[in-house]
Amino acid sequence: MANHVYKKIEIVGSSSVSVDDAISTAVARSSKSIRNLRWFEVTNVRGEIENGKVAHFQVTMKLGFTLES
Repeated sequence: MANHVYKKIEIVGSSSVSVDDAISTAVARSSKSIRNLRWFEVTNVRGEIENGKVAHFQVTMKLGFTLES
């Protein structure tokens, strides 16, 4: 493996379906504008409650990608 250099950014994904969907949607959307995505790290999960039920999920996550030469 070569000596890679990585950059990290922080994003927030959201979904009315699930935490997994919030993560998948955020990664898919980010991959459209950021090349060389390599990993993600969930740092926070929170949600919105309406009428005593979970209505929305929000996931704060860090994305790592390799820098191009």
